[in-house]
Amino acid sequence: MRKLIRGLQEFQSNYFTSHRELFEKLSEEQRPRALFITCSDSRIDPNLLTQTEPGELFIIRNAGNIIPPYGAANGGEGAAIEYAVVALGVKQIIICGHSNCGAMKGLLQIGKLTEEMPLVYDWLKHAEATRRLIKENYQNYEGKELLDATIEENVFTQIENLRTYPVIHSKLHRGELNIYGWVYKIETGGVFVYSMERCNIQAIHDDIELPVPENSVQAANFNTPRISTIS
Repeated sequence: MRKLIRGLQEFQSNYFTSHRELFEKLSEEQRPRALFITCSDSRIDPNLLTQTEPGELFIIRNAGNIIPPYGAANGGEGAAIEYAVVALGVKQIIICGHSNCGAMKGLLQIGKLTEEMPLVYDWLKHAEATRRLIKENYQNYEGKELLDATIEENVFTQIENLRTYPVIHSKLHRGELNIYGWVYKIETGGVFVYSMERCNIQAIHDDIELPVPENSVQAANFNTPRISTIS
């Protein structure tokens, strides 16, 4: 706690002072560039990752960057999505998973959570489509390879869940909204940007053995088995 208090004091005396004009504007209104949906994992910092200032990202965080399908839960995710798109006019939505995700590890062995973490067990049911897809299509995967595929497939599952929201469906139909799937690699700083359409991740993985450059953004085009750098 002492470290947090010292950080607060440093923020007030340094960062806030040098950005006072920005905060005065933000006190009146916000105009975020994007809705950023990611995991609650302490290793993920959306503003640090994207080098954005306060007010530029409207952020939803929870275990596993999960968006329950429309009407499936009473949590705040749906309200935050609706507010971002309707009230704030956000036109870009990013769903960002990350490497070594604890929620996805739990999803792969969900039966063990029923007694120790029943609330986590109930929450991860919103990623049941991911679990079933992995179980039925990735039988030959194990260890890190299996976890990585689960993390990536879960991003697609959540994009599909997001599209069940009436406001999202309507905006997409009119071409007024873009949705992106990201996976952040903690160990390299790389970010893989995936196309919105589902594909066979297994085929892509089998063909690609490329290292991820540090501080890079990578684009995976699922119509062709290759990865290219976005400049």
